[in-house]
Amino acid sequence: MQDDRYLTIPNSGEGIYREKGSKFIGFAFPVKSDAEIKTALESIRKMHPTARPHCYAYRINPLQERWRANDDGEPSSSAGKPILNQLKSMELQNALVVVVRYFGGTLLGVPGLIHAYREAAKLALEDAGRLEAQLMQPVKVACAYAESGELMKWLKGKGYLGKPEGHDLLFCINIEIPYSIAAQAIDELKKRNWIVESLE
Repeated sequence: MQDDRYLTIPNSGEGIYREKGSKFIGFAFPVKSDAEIKTALESIRKMHPTARPHCYAYRINPLQERWRANDDGEPSSSAGKPILNQLKSMELQNALVVVVRYFGGTLLGVPGLIHAYREAAKLALEDAGRLEAQLMQPVKVACAYAESGELMKWLKGKGYLGKPEGHDLLFCINIEIPYSIAAQAIDELKKRNWIVESLE
């Protein structure tokens, strides 16, 4: 894959795994930020307030990966880590998996828990699908209104689509450039004396 391409999930997904009376429900979400992770976790807690625990793992930011695995009270590394390992084995980024458990009365032991959480995560991710995505660099470009036609023609020729913004003094537009060629494209824009601002 190119440097700016990665695998993710295009949709939310759900999967149910049952073991000795316990029910493990997995939920997969495409996420890119801490705020999206928080929103997804809160939505699951509202949907399943009586389920205990709510274990999860995520991987975000493919360039400088951040991840977390949370056991939420289960024995150490018996829930969050198997979920995280499922994300890794499927090479997925920008994805969150939450698995909630309804206890069926029979203890599964650590090996049983590892298997159950892994399988619930796998089913949810398979339901969500898989997609090759491209890392994009958001950029704001500005120029004098007299040059806006030239700027738009240049952007269109490069395939950079964006939304123009109103401004009192300058014509501004927000665009996204593939990460692997962003530095080169920004240099080209600056050589034309257009104002460029990275929006990360």
